[in-house]
Amino acid sequence: MAAAGVIGMPDEGERYPSAREHGMHALRHFYASVLLDAGESVKALSGYLGHQDAGFTLRTYTHLMPSSEKRTRQAVDDLYSCLPAVIGPGPT
Repeated sequence: MAAAGVIGMPDEGERYPSAREHGMHALRHFYASVLLDAGESVKALSGYLGHQDAGFTLRTYTHLMPSSEKRTRQAVDDLYSCLPAVIGPGPT
């Protein structure tokens, strides 16, 4: 983690920092954020992380889903953009 710049290098004779925000907890959080940003479902992520309840995963990582609003708008825009081709032109 220190070599990647995630945590600082310890001073000579000192140990690496040991805190919850470092180590495996940080790696799990990073892993979850990458998958959510890539569009992975919360249900799938829940399984990957070993959570039995997808609701717990959602509550824990929902703040990492800032682009979900953009994806939602895009999905609705895509739906409406194909409607004229599906239902034909409206009355004139």
